[in-house]
Amino acid sequence: MFPRLAEQYRSVVLDLVMSLQALANSLQRKGLAATCYVCGDGRDGHGASFVADLGDAHMVRFLVSDFGISWVESRHGCELVKLEGAEAIQELQRVATVLQQAPAPTPTAAKPRQEPQASRLEAPLS
Repeated sequence: MFPRLAEQYRSVVLDLVMSLQALANSLQRKGLAATCYVCGDGRDGHGASFVADLGDAHMVRFLVSDFGISWVESRHGCELVKLEGAEAIQELQRVATVLQQAPAPTPTAAKPRQEPQASRLEAPLS
């Protein structure tokens, strides 16, 4: 039973790595700052680190590896939220949906300083 479970977890990690790479590419095409670094040679799917800049010194990082899955959200270098396992995956899905639905950023000469917002992204009201 345990070898089967280990193989299923490796499969989940591989799926997450491929999804993170696709998400980073999609966000980059929209003009958002996002990166995905894959552990090893990229073919073995042992893990990845996904980072997206949400603006105003607000960042999210999603880590997946053979050792675990985690989500960290920070602002100005201070950790705001840390989730692990299934909760981390759910938060990644929620934020990915919000980011992909958001209009592409437009360059501006001087952007007025905004007040800090809630620690978690909020879905747009429809």
